[in-house]
Amino acid sequence: APARVGAARVGATEPIAILGMAGRFPGAPDLDAFWDALREGRDLVTEIPADRWDWRRHRHAPGLDAGAEVPRWGGFLDGVDRFDAPFFGLSPREAIHLDPQARLLLEGAWHALEDAGLPPRRLAGSATGVFIGSQLADYAELIGDAGTAAAQAVLGNTRTMLANRLSHWFDLHGPSQTVDTACSSSLIAIHRAVQSLREGSCTLALAGGVHLILSPRAQVMGAQLGMLSPRGRCRSFDADADGYVRGEGLGLVVLKPLSRALADGDRVRAVIRETGENHGGRAAGLTTPNPAAQAALVAGVLRRSAVALASIGHLEAHGTGT
Repeated sequence: APARVGAARVGATEPIAILGMAGRFPGAPDLDAFWDALREGRDLVTEIPADRWDWRRHRHAPGLDAGAEVPRWGGFLDGVDRFDAPFFGLSPREAIHLDPQARLLLEGAWHALEDAGLPPRRLAGSATGVFIGSQLADYAELIGDAGTAAAQAVLGNTRTMLANRLSHWFDLHGPSQTVDTACSSSLIAIHRAVQSLREGSCTLALAGGVHLILSPRAQVMGAQLGMLSPRGRCRSFDADADGYVRGEGLGLVVLKPLSRALADGDRVRAVIRETGENHGGRAAGLTTPNPAAQAALVAGVLRRSAVALASIGHLEAHGTGT
């Protein structure tokens, strides 16, 4: 079992092992289904489901160019209103006031730890850290519109509590942080986890991100700012690109310093050699990337990781290509 206090620093360049994973993505209730969708090249973008909101009521929002509409496209999970509340010791009243993103995280954390071969209940009292990326809390808006002022609604819809609820329920004593850096939130959550493991603040880490689209507000705002593709397709790096498509998902990984994972006989799925972060400073606009700053960040990460550029065969970017 992991130590119940923070471990000694393992070193600033220690590789980090991924021991387990869990995920739910549009059209893919688990990682096997997600891999099949990627391998087959399936398009999982759909119209906004009727159980979210009626997009027709919001398609002509103020501030749009003449003839423009709020895009009706996105990537959506199925069954986000379903949750095994008794398994997690929650009453029906508590569960209904709990942000569905928190519900997804509870279930996903259990699956990720099982995938890592770690019985979740044996981690109680351990120096396990939790680092969760999250940007929006749409359910809080819906709860507010319904006139709900219960204490459970306040505690259940504060983004700070997304990470803290996992630490509380699993009785984890490492750092517990919810990270919001907009589109990079889950990546920075991984970065924070790697740093924490290397400095000895935790011996094991749960890290990742969650996002649900439960309100039309951000969809309308994205359209007003000209960020969303009216055709509902990302065309990253293409001269024909006209915006991105919003999507939902949950992704979690279980992390541990590689040397300790090997010593403990853990199954290692993959290895994180290095991570990094920076800000582009002043650019053409507040939401506009700075290519020079991005290039400097990539170069720095490659230098620290001692990974040869010629050995890299795959690059991944999000919907805007940044």
